[in-house]
Amino acid sequence: MNPRFRAPLTVLIVVFVLAALVIGTAPSILISSYETTTVEATDAETGETLAIAEVRIADGPMKRYVGLSTTDELAADEGMLFVHPESGEHDYVMRDMAFAIDIVFADADGEITSIREAEPESRPLTTYEGTGQYVLEVPRGWSADNGVEPGDTLEFDLR
Repeated sequence: MNPRFRAPLTVLIVVFVLAALVIGTAPSILISSYETTTVEATDAETGETLAIAEVRIADGPMKRYVGLSTTDELAADEGMLFVHPESGEHDYVMRDMAFAIDIVFADADGEITSIREAEPESRPLTTYEGTGQYVLEVPRGWSADNGVEPGDTLEFDLR
């Protein structure tokens, strides 16, 4: 290799490695902001509103990976809505979480398929599985306190 190119190439490699390390340990630095929406949980039989939550939308791979891990707490009516490209089996973990949540899985039509109660991080990480295209994370007890259960519907606008 031409010595004239060796130093710039070495610098480029070092910068790339450092950037990869920073992103690998703190991926949230790549996320500048989240869109938000209102999620309304409605009763499957009556159509009555059971609960409402103001949520951040995690609609890309990095946003879904980071999730609520950089959040210290949620108000009773706050959460995050994870949007997957298509309906399927999804696994969620409580990586770097400081508080318990309900994980509400819903299909492409918004019908709730399952609800998991998740505790803050433990080792090894517990996996919470469910089927759907959308996953709503809200404070633990939100579902039970509001009578939200599988078969009910999540309604929201993704703009």
